[in-house]
Amino acid sequence: MAFQMGTDGTRPTLSEINVTPLVDVILVLLIIFMVTAPILQTGIEVELPRTRTVQAVDPEQRVVITISRDEMLFYRSSMINFNLLKEQLAKDIGQSDQPIFLQADEDVRWKTIVAVVDEIRQSGYEKINLVTRPYEGEGGGGS
Repeated sequence: MAFQMGTDGTRPTLSEINVTPLVDVILVLLIIFMVTAPILQTGIEVELPRTRTVQAVDPEQRVVITISRDEMLFYRSSMINFNLLKEQLAKDIGQSDQPIFLQADEDVRWKTIVAVVDEIRQSGYEKINLVTRPYEGEGGGGS
């Protein structure tokens, strides 16, 4: 059924598309994506301490243990219970000679870092590398 202008039937029909519902749907989708995009970001927020000697670490290829600012423990990219760390290391690495990289936020208490290092050493691993970031600027001085 077409809409006609006039009663005699000789005038052309209205065939324009109403874009208002389309614009409404697009705006709703845009809002949904804007709200959910920050939630979907993965990774662990860690502000590493600065040093002069730094090596790049790829978490996909190496064993990386991370302590976040709120002292949550992550093995590779997954959160892990402190008491299960030793078992997980033994299961995944076994008796391998590969080093374990420990990165901790600069605001984490030293007591927490020492406890994690002690747990790793109790697992039988002595090669523990601490991950840092380089100083910015040429001076290389402290904060």
